[in-house]
Amino acid sequence: MGKPIVLQLGDDIRWNHELYAQFQDRFEIKRSYSMSRPEFIRALKDKQFGDFFAIYRPFWNTGGEMGNWDEELISLLPASCKVYASAGAGFDWVDTATLAKKGVVYCNAAAACTESVADAAIWLIISTFRLFSWSAMAARSVDADQFVDANRNLAPVSHNPKGHTLGIIGFGQIGRRTAEKAFLALNMKILYHDIVQMPRALEQVSQATFHRSMDTLLAESDCVLVATPFSGETLLNASLLAKMKPGSRLVNIARGKLLDEAALVDALQRGHLSAAGLDVHYNEPHVNPTIAQMKNVEIMAHNAGASLDSHIGFERLGMENILSFYQTGKAITPVNQQLVAAASKL
Repeated sequence: MGKPIVLQLGDDIRWNHELYAQFQDRFEIKRSYSMSRPEFIRALKDKQFGDFFAIYRPFWNTGGEMGNWDEELISLLPASCKVYASAGAGFDWVDTATLAKKGVVYCNAAAACTESVADAAIWLIISTFRLFSWSAMAARSVDADQFVDANRNLAPVSHNPKGHTLGIIGFGQIGRRTAEKAFLALNMKILYHDIVQMPRALEQVSQATFHRSMDTLLAESDCVLVATPFSGETLLNASLLAKMKPGSRLVNIARGKLLDEAALVDALQRGHLSAAGLDVHYNEPHVNPTIAQMKNVEIMAHNAGASLDSHIGFERLGMENILSFYQTGKAITPVNQQLVAAASKL
């Protein structure tokens, strides 16, 4: 028998060449490069890639030309496919439940971009307290009147984060690392909400307090950070935004569709929320034009995790996940392992 086949999506390896050499020794690598969805569907139907054991997508900005991984694509995977390792922290573009029913373990790469996303979250948190977006917009306008306006009027409405309460929705790796930075560097009080309470050892680093109810977290937080995966439904709608403390702030580094943008605009315009920081947007790559013009909103182009360090880590972790699964039957960063186990018992 020949080597197990790994289907690599997208571009060539760029950094981890020594590990990739080991990867090539262990597996036969077949490539799809940047196929369109119709081309990719035809290739799967025609068994162009053979009976591959794993799918490897080392970069989040290539290899995704075939679109969302839904029932249409997943149903065409060979029975031999057991693991899918991809770059990036989010997995809203892949139906992990359907993959599980097919017996495929999906692995994300949140661990590789945790530091970068947490750094960006801290920057957005600070910006919402200090309103740095207003100052930056005024300076970049090269307009003396705007400069003077920001210079004279920003101070009375900006605050230091120190001593304020940060409420984190989603206490995974990124949420916890942001909490550590906010607690240790900014002296903020940390609250968090998640499906289950984390082990005490994970809470102690930031002295985080678990809130079983998201309502109480929203009511007590001076700034709320959204750091939870997108499950297909809006997380914060108008009614929940109304439960936030008057004058508080909202930061989103997760997915744009977790937040009702129209409700956010309304809350900001009414003054119920004093500021927001958004790395992600509802209709990417299109940014809400009203939000873009707001002095009290800091926005980014979904770059929180986009550092060279992250990309090197994405590339490496994907290979490590596949190697680990092949050698031990267990992946390093599985997302749907419990669903796979449950499906296997049916």
